[in-house]
Amino acid sequence: MKQELQIIGFDNSGKGTEPFYSFNPATQINNGYSFLNATNDEINQAVAKAASAFQVYRKKSGMEKTAFLTAIAEGILTTGDELVTVCCDETGLPPARIEGERMRTVNQLKMFAALLTEGSWVDARIDTAIPDRAPVPKPDLRFMQIPLGPVVVFGASNFPLAFSVAGGDTASALAAGCPVVVKAHPAHPATSAIIGKIIQTAAQNTNMPDGVFSLLFDNGIEAGVRLVKHPLIKAVAFTGSYKAGKALYDAAVSRPEPIPMYAEMGSTNPVFVLPQVMKLRGAEIAAGYAAAVTLGIGQFCTNPGIMVYQNNDEDFKLSLQLAFEKTSGGVMLTPNILSAYNSNLQKHLAIPGVEHFASSSLKTVDATNNAVPVLLSAESSVFNSESILSEEIFGPASMVIPVATKKDMLDIAENLSGHLTATVHGTEEELIEYKELLDILEQKAGRVIINGFPTGVEVCSAMVHGGPFPATTDSKTTSVGTKAIDRFTRPVCYQNMPQSLLPAELKNENSLHISRLINGERTNKNIG
Repeated sequence: MKQELQIIGFDNSGKGTEPFYSFNPATQINNGYSFLNATNDEINQAVAKAASAFQVYRKKSGMEKTAFLTAIAEGILTTGDELVTVCCDETGLPPARIEGERMRTVNQLKMFAALLTEGSWVDARIDTAIPDRAPVPKPDLRFMQIPLGPVVVFGASNFPLAFSVAGGDTASALAAGCPVVVKAHPAHPATSAIIGKIIQTAAQNTNMPDGVFSLLFDNGIEAGVRLVKHPLIKAVAFTGSYKAGKALYDAAVSRPEPIPMYAEMGSTNPVFVLPQVMKLRGAEIAAGYAAAVTLGIGQFCTNPGIMVYQNNDEDFKLSLQLAFEKTSGGVMLTPNILSAYNSNLQKHLAIPGVEHFASSSLKTVDATNNAVPVLLSAESSVFNSESILSEEIFGPASMVIPVATKKDMLDIAENLSGHLTATVHGTEEELIEYKELLDILEQKAGRVIINGFPTGVEVCSAMVHGGPFPATTDSKTTSVGTKAIDRFTRPVCYQNMPQSLLPAELKNENSLHISRLINGERTNKNIG
């Protein structure tokens, strides 16, 4: 059994006395790695190092941070089969999925490296002085975004690479100039350790300050709560359940110094099918929907959990049933996740009016940790009267809701809470006719999708992966795409600051050749 240690800056530590183990959900046995829960001293040491590193790291140039992020990306690429093997053993996910996720993680790091190289993300704004303005002179004012300080990142269970130790939250925080302390997810600690060592090595090789990155292990909630409450932490990023995210959010905002807590807490990602397109492409939509619901054994935050369709068309119902009967289940990430999945299904089915619409069976116990895809159905009156039906079932399950009229469909949309995505299938003519539905959904979701499905989050500058509460705790932000960097910055205005003391981004000579807003005009020219 290999004992892994906490990574605290450039040091390693193993002071804890409470062990836990890497676990294989497919075989139901431990893997060959053991871990110790982080002690309070180790947590304090990691945060203290991060706070000290911040004073150096926040002054690093874009090119220096680019070298750091690029070194992390290259390290992840060169781990070869070891990373894939360990990750598959801890998650039950297939190698192809892990390889794809590795490339997404690498590409996220490279995307932020490119953003730093270009440099305009600081949103530099300059209003030059008018000393002879009447009745009072106008001062010289210069604005830009600067980093917040040390950030805590919680690894997600369902994305062991892309939303974990070197995932989008870590990449965007490091790009902003914030040291990061990661709380590894206990479902894949050995995978986290591999990535943590890569980041530690990259930091040393690129002359980053000791403490710019730390990785702590804990199989409970104590370390996470302590990190969120630590007075030197300035922001938190989390991906996971509503219960855990809301508890951490409450802890963050109830501190003597409240801090931003960016929690992505899941979503049912409703899909609306309009009547004309249902007749034209019903079988195709049904097949695509079944595939989206069960992709990744339903363990994506964008899997669609609700479908609303107008007119109770028998052919479409049959297509949905046949499509779901063809799906297959698989190993879930942990036994606890499978248990919660089966429990939530039973809670839904216990509600009068909720029916089992399609699947091969409704197993509640399975020794191989396999989940069975299930499609439920309910009339709109039942759905509207039972709030639990609009809550996410994490796993390969969904609910279809037939409605009789356009008004019924609009009523369901109006009563939705916040979601990561909302999807509408319709012909071009129908979409115009149902413009009111689109107007409602853009107020309910961070991403509105036409004639597609929400699974598959493109990593690019235009992506929004967020949404109104309870999908996230801050609907103004995204955890995917280059705008994710804004979560870890704040604006500062320099008034009448001497040129010699200004950041390079705000000096008269635009040595970085970045785009700046100067006296209301967007330009990359020098001043004067």
